[in-house]
Amino acid sequence: MAQLSLRGVRKNFKEVEVLRGIDLEIGDRELVVFVGPSGCGKSTLLRLIAGLDDFTEGEFFINGRSMTRVPPSKRGIAMVFQSYALYPHMSVYENMAFGARLLGLPKDEIEARIAEAARMLKLEPQLQRKPRELSGGQRQRVAIGRALVRKADVYLLDEPMGQLEPQLRTVLRGRLKRYLREHDMTAVLVTHDQTEANALADRIAVMEGGELQQFASPKELKERPANLYVGTFIGEPPMNVYRVRPVFADGRVSFRKTGDGGEDGEVLGYSADAVTAPVRAAIQSLSEIVIGIRPHDVHVGGGESQARVVSNQWIGDQTHLEAEFAGGVIVATLDGRCPGKVGDALSVDVPAEKLHVFAASGEALAHGHRLSGRQVEG
Repeated sequence: MAQLSLRGVRKNFKEVEVLRGIDLEIGDRELVVFVGPSGCGKSTLLRLIAGLDDFTEGEFFINGRSMTRVPPSKRGIAMVFQSYALYPHMSVYENMAFGARLLGLPKDEIEARIAEAARMLKLEPQLQRKPRELSGGQRQRVAIGRALVRKADVYLLDEPMGQLEPQLRTVLRGRLKRYLREHDMTAVLVTHDQTEANALADRIAVMEGGELQQFASPKELKERPANLYVGTFIGEPPMNVYRVRPVFADGRVSFRKTGDGGEDGEVLGYSADAVTAPVRAAIQSLSEIVIGIRPHDVHVGGGESQARVVSNQWIGDQTHLEAEFAGGVIVATLDGRCPGKVGDALSVDVPAEKLHVFAASGEALAHGHRLSGRQVEG
């Protein structure tokens, strides 16, 4: 059980600034996931927490005690690396027991913890095998088990399930989350897999360019992104975005292509009543904004905007439909099969309450009928 606090954390590698002032508070028994593109600093931040790299600036605390200059072995942290780092001459059982034995845990406690972890990770048949006899996915599960068996205050997991086949990964996600909950563990995980992040996390830290863009629950990130970067990074397929200018005329709110004043330049339009007064007030003085639309919020059929299908992908129990309309290209996620095929004409509709509105700079202004709490001058 542990609370983590990162304050003003910066990390430079020579002239390259990798982390640019990270402030983060992670609660006791919270499961936090770091996401972001390659090179954003998420794995570097994990290594700083573990003590494997030194801070350039900033402080790191566990339960109020500064750990910034404490050696890794004294921090009470267990970590799973992308590289498994297993001892080749030891069996799976011995690898899983190694860290717990170093801590001096009683033999019967170690045995019980290994049995529980092996059952959870589906490793019981492999306990007496050597790492060379295992597949990559099995070795990765052994590395996870070794970290869990060791009694620690904080568990750090860097792409812990990246080598597992999809079906097993889905099963183990649920088991791992339940295991962490049952044992009151505080854990920080790094992943590129948004499905994994959404399934596991209490909160997700979205990073880009060495900066923390937003730290919130999966639901809030999807429904109330802090900026255009978070809005487009979170979600699969990504958010549809259009750079437009709002026009208020004849009882309507029209979003038109930037620089195009003609009627054919309208991307989307609504009656003035469909857009709430606070949202109208937030955008009416702005010459340019960005509107964002989640693919699952696009309705096909019954809308005013005419479109033509250019791609139709059947993925599992959903269709990812791509169509051209006045705004350019729009992607929709539909339950079941789409009746249209490539080349077909259809109509699309986006309810006003589903729009995400951003300033031209990328700062969020409103989500549906709700203001983001930020005001931007035009």
